[in-house]
Amino acid sequence: MGKTALLFTGQGSQCSGMGKDFYDKYTCSKEVFNKFNEITGKNIINLAFDGTEEELKQTINAQPCILAVELAILEALKSEFKIPIDFAAGHSLGEYAALYSAEVIDTQTAAMLINARANAMSKINTGSMSAIIGLDENNLRKILTEASKEGYVDAANYNTPEQTVITGEEKAIVKANELALANGAKRAILLAVSGAFHSKLMLNAAKEFETYSNKATLSDAKFPIITNIDAKPTLKAEDFRAKMPAQIYSPVMWVQTLNYLQEQGVDTFIEIGPAKVLTGMVRKTLKDVQSYAICNIKDLENVINEYKVEV
Repeated sequence: MGKTALLFTGQGSQCSGMGKDFYDKYTCSKEVFNKFNEITGKNIINLAFDGTEEELKQTINAQPCILAVELAILEALKSEFKIPIDFAAGHSLGEYAALYSAEVIDTQTAAMLINARANAMSKINTGSMSAIIGLDENNLRKILTEASKEGYVDAANYNTPEQTVITGEEKAIVKANELALANGAKRAILLAVSGAFHSKLMLNAAKEFETYSNKATLSDAKFPIITNIDAKPTLKAEDFRAKMPAQIYSPVMWVQTLNYLQEQGVDTFIEIGPAKVLTGMVRKTLKDVQSYAICNIKDLENVINEYKVEV
């Protein structure tokens, strides 16, 4: 086998009932949920297991619930089998699970940071986002330049070579969608989000969050984290501290992250999260790699069995 990278999903992967099977079976997973309840002051357990779709769509709830689930799954994996990990990366809020996996932050700090991040971001109720599918980057840039005559618009997430999420002011997003479809895009899908995440419209949220990230206890990473804002390996605690607020208003360089990981010899990707999202992105971006996703206990058992065969 070559090298292995852990991947952690972001907002949009949430679903009612997420993580409950791990909570019921694993003491280490239950401890994660209990700590998130304590630190956030929210009933993360009830929200994750029984929350309505509307409740779980809210940024203020989605982010801590998803992160709690990811940490709970990771702890269950660690308790069952020691898979050698060479790198980790997370999509947007998933980056906090990546930091946890490399021991940059502990459970308490993870819960504190994601709660502060969600609170800050939920206060910005302006702008929108859209997924543009089937348009190359050069044509997308031309469309964004034209649409910017209607207001601010920019790329938010470079998810796959075929899919880029755009972010910005509503009129400019609507115009960009129209132009994308007129210029050959397969689809242009408005996203059900409350604000223009990963854009300059989130600068105030980043400033508010920075007061928390500046105080957080961080350690150097045990293995490299490929960070969203630059798709570069990061190990030093103070570099993570600087990148955390910037991530809120910067684009997620996901395609670039996956390409970098493959260049470093990674041929196995393990996605951890409530839904299988990033595995699809890996398959649409890279060739000649293995990708797995752990969303439930059956997935966990399959991954462990696969690795035991390889070892």
